[in-house]
Formats: sequence, structure tokens, C-alpha cells
Amino acid sequence: MAPRYAPSLRSSLAPLLLFLQLGFIVIYAFCTEIQREESRDEKTFSNIYPEFQDVNVMVILGFGFLCTFLVRYGFSASAFNLLVAVMATQWAMILNGIVSYRGKIRLNLRSLVDAEMCAASVLISIGAVLGKTNPVQLILISLLEVSGFILNKWVLQTLLRERMLNSIMVLHIFGTFFGLILTWILYRKGSEQGFEKEKFDRKTGLFSMFGTVFLWMFWPSFNSILVDDDTPWRKLGAVCSTYLALAVSAVTAAAVSVLSSPKGKLNLIHIQSCILAGGVAVGVSIPAIHHPWEAMIIGFTAAVVSTIGHRCLKIHMLLAFQCHDTCAVLSTFGLPGLLGWLAHLLLQINYLDDHTMAIRFAVFHISSLLITISLSLSMGIITGLLLMWKFWKPPQDRKCFDDQAFWEFPSLAVRK
Repeated sequence: MAPRYAPSLRSSLAPLLLFLQLGFIVIYAFCTEIQREESRDEKTFSNIYPEFQDVNVMVILGFGFLCTFLVRYGFSASAFNLLVAVMATQWAMILNGIVSYRGKIRLNLRSLVDAEMCAASVLISIGAVLGKTNPVQLILISLLEVSGFILNKWVLQTLLRERMLNSIMVLHIFGTFFGLILTWILYRKGSEQGFEKEKFDRKTGLFSMFGTVFLWMFWPSFNSILVDDDTPWRKLGAVCSTYLALAVSAVTAAAVSVLSSPKGKLNLIHIQSCILAGGVAVGVSIPAIHHPWEAMIIGFTAAVVSTIGHRCLKIHMLLAFQCHDTCAVLSTFGLPGLLGWLAHLLLQINYLDDHTMAIRFAVFHISSLLITISLSLSMGIITGLLLMWKFWKPPQDRKCFDDQAFWEFPSLAVRK
């Protein structure tokens, strides 16, 4: 007979966290240093720190509250998001430093921003397996996915000569496919009937909407922070394009939600997820956008695709492919990311007068997508096969989407 309560985390989570954190401290003690070039640092700090704050709010508060829509999983969704984000960021700073190794790893605001954006890819992926994994598995996912994402970034920059902006902004596509293959491998029988505690109510929906608002407000900084500072008008263009795309996608998502509802009413799930579609799509295509109307069309199309995907794709992915996508990351991040990639391809080809250059760009652009998807699927398969071991003590089906499996609730304690 199965145990009534979930197994204790004392023998698994605590040793893992202490081992990793002490290891990180040793690495940072002997292999890193703060960059101290005064003239550059002063300029970098004044230019980047406000944007770093925006990205930090997105990663911690935005993604953290976005996943709190489950009735009995609010503690875990928000706190595990923070745990995964900080572990992934520390690991990403180390790996980014190793890739560009020149003596000691130099730390500055730019490296911290790059690491947090790598962590954002992990937060997208864990949305697909939210509620069905324990914190030990989430930590392993963060370490392996960050490794895969930085490997993908290095391949794109080295083999295809992609710019930093282009190689990082595929994080939406990488994170989505990593999460989808992971949840497919970790599929639980009976998911078609739904889990008992996979529910949504007004209070949790409100907290989740807070996360959406944080993401929506700060997404222009997320898309513009890696744009070259030497051309201020490009950074301004990135901010304006992102805002316009987000505004259009918010209006469009509301309209499509009403039109696709049998009762003709708004759906909060559509609103809180699909209004971000414009920011995702424009982020992937930002180097090729030169006019406001281009960003607005991309935002409009992304919202339509995302809202329809939310309405139809989640249940069909589960029934047809046994892929239980908890947060519908395919519709929220994957489809808008792919749409942004396509828009980047078409716009850039349209601006190139030389047919040879256009064909060359198309080949490299398509290759970058194929490499990104291939590496994300490969790393997702490796991670999924590793997490299938019973050694990690995954939560039982009836303990999925339940905070009581991992958190203390003194008010619910049985008094003798």
C-alpha cells in the first residue's frame, strides 16, 4: 500500500542544495573576480542597472506569480520559481565565464543579466511540468537546461556567427521545446481525465494576473537590454516596438477570447497568458523591425495564434501526444516565438536587395532554428530519462499540484 504522505525532503533536497551551494561558493572564491575597469563600469552601471532591475523583477516576481493559478500549489509555484531562478543564475554565470574564459571569470552587470536571461529559459520549461515534479527534480532540470542553453548559444555564435542578441532571444523556443519533451517523457497515466487538484479559482487567478502585469510592464526592458548601446535609436526602437506589440496583443487577446468563447465571455487564462504573446514574438524578431506598424502586426498575429492555441492545443496535445502541458507554454511562449522567428526571416529578406545575401541569411536563419530545436529536444530527452528514476521520489499522482507534499501547514496538523 502506498504511503499516505509524501516522502520527507530531508535526505534529498537539503543535501543537494548544500552541496551545490558550497560548490558554487568554492568556484566563485577561486575562479571569479568583480570587473574593476572604472570608466567602463561607471557607464555600464548607469545604463544597465535600471534595466537589470526590470529583468530581475520579471524573473522573480513575474514568472513566480504567473504560475500561482493552481488552487493548492501557490506556495510551491512562487517559492520553487525563486529557488530555481537563483540556482540557474549562479550556474549560468559560471558557464558563461568558462565559454569566454580569459584567466579568471569576470563578473559585471552584463554577465548577471545574461545569466538571468538563461534562467528565464528554465522558468519557461518548468511551466510544462509544474505540479508534477518535486524540488530536487526542478534543481536538476535547471542545471541541465542552463548547460544546454549555453551550449546552444555558443554553437550559434561560433558556427553561425550569430550576434549575442539573436542567440539569447531564442530562449522562448528553447525553453518551450525542452519543457514539452520533458513533460512527454514524464507523462503520467490517467492525465487525460485530469488531476483532482489541478484547479483554478478567483483568488489564485488574481495572483497569477499580478505576475502577468509584472511581465507585461517590464517586457520592453527584457527585449531591449541586449541591444547595442552604441546605437541609442535601436534601443529606443526596441522599447517602442515591444510596447506597441504588447498593447496590440492585449486588445487582440481580449477580442479573440470573447469570440472563441461559446458564451461570449472573457477567459482570464487567455488574458493573463496571451497578452504577452506580442512581447515574445517581437523579442525574437527585434533586429529586423524598423517600423512601428511591423511590431503591431506581429503583436496582433501572435495574440490570435496564442489565444486559439490556448483554446485548442492543450487538450489536443494531451490526447494525441500524451503531452500534459500544465501552463500551456507552447501557446504562451512557443508559438509566438516561432512566429517571431518567421517574421524576422521575412522582414530581413525583404530589406536585402542582394539575392545572394538573402539566400545566405535564410540558410543561416533556418539553421539556427534547427540547431536550437535539436539541442533543446536532445537535452530534454537526457533530462527526462534521468528524472524517470524512482530514486528522485517524484510525487504520487494524488499529491501532484498539492503544497502539502512539500510545505508545513501547522493549522492542518493533527492534534493528539
